[in-house]
Amino acid sequence: MAEQLYTIPVNDAFDTDCECPLCQMKKDLEINAIEYTMGPSYMEDDNRAITDQMGFCSHHMRMLYAEKNRLGLALMMKTHTDKTIKDLKALAAKGPGTKPGLFGKSGSGSPVYEYITKLESTCFICNRMEQTFERYIDTIFYMWKRDREFREKVKACKGFCTYHYGILYEYGNKKLGREQYAEFLSVLNDVYFTNMERVNGDIGWFIDKFDYRFKNEPWKNSKDALPRGIIKTNHTFVE
Repeated sequence: MAEQLYTIPVNDAFDTDCECPLCQMKKDLEINAIEYTMGPSYMEDDNRAITDQMGFCSHHMRMLYAEKNRLGLALMMKTHTDKTIKDLKALAAKGPGTKPGLFGKSGSGSPVYEYITKLESTCFICNRMEQTFERYIDTIFYMWKRDREFREKVKACKGFCTYHYGILYEYGNKKLGREQYAEFLSVLNDVYFTNMERVNGDIGWFIDKFDYRFKNEPWKNSKDALPRGIIKTNHTFVE
């Protein structure tokens, strides 16, 4: 089964001392995808064809630019802009779309605008990450059903960000039987709320420390409460 191929990265993420193992998986996938994109793969015709078509989101373009392989990025940018210019010239020659008719007949959108909108919604790295991440989600439930040690890791973890809590809540209903899902949901709710309340309390104490009445009190676990709180509430945040 394909899920067995991903048990190591899933286990590694749950072994990490982090606020959300799924965020850790995403972070690792992003690093791997950046390294793959800027490695020898950019010289392969198949990969270049995909990057030419999909391009990169602004977030990942900044990450690619921060890498040392400026020549590789330039080569990808050259063929990508070659394709964009060629495609848009052809679409621009067709003119704008038609306006809605007098009797409510809908018009057609501008081919240029539709092309750019589609281009702006795609990213080679995001796509590569998402495909593998879906397999990770499947693997989590594959292991939950078969691996008692993994179930204990889930129970002992520091919970999940709100977004990934929702992902696990929803997908568990599809991947597990009724009794298995009930058990999983009990554990999921417990680790999510217990750890959200833990971080919430740390944020509260962080705020209190700015009150002169608590000036001489210890910081406890609140010094890094803000970045941990951001991870809990925004899964796209990267430390």
